[in-house]
Amino acid sequence: MREQLDKKGIDAFLPTITRWSRWKDRKKKIDWPLFPGYCFARFDPGNALPILKCAGVVNIVSFEGKPAPIPEYELDSIRVLVASELQYDPCPMIHEGMMVEVVHGPLGGVIGRLLRKDAPKARLVLSVDLIGQAVSVEVDAADVKPY
Repeated sequence: MREQLDKKGIDAFLPTITRWSRWKDRKKKIDWPLFPGYCFARFDPGNALPILKCAGVVNIVSFEGKPAPIPEYELDSIRVLVASELQYDPCPMIHEGMMVEVVHGPLGGVIGRLLRKDAPKARLVLSVDLIGQAVSVEVDAADVKPY
């Protein structure tokens, strides 16, 4: 898809992460999209048809029927990170106050409200709402996902 956009003269950005892929007989490093299903492009919102005609493009992220621009500083930040030698991994977007589920560790499967997220730790509140009681626990922030 990015190649098709490039051929049409559209500025496209597909951030990737390198992962090892294993087959029965070998291992190989492969670049995978950092945000699966998303490729970023700079284009005139009034002329979206060439974008939509590219194979693999399902839709353009929109708000109230109009293409939604992503702030340039967000994409610039991702570009700098991807170009650096630092290790990075995709992570779920979780915010304080959200209901989250613990996916790893001794509390796997537990659902609670994210009280605080101070990397690398997160504080969850597990509550029994009917009786108005709760308990909080600290877990690794990487071990929770939105519920």
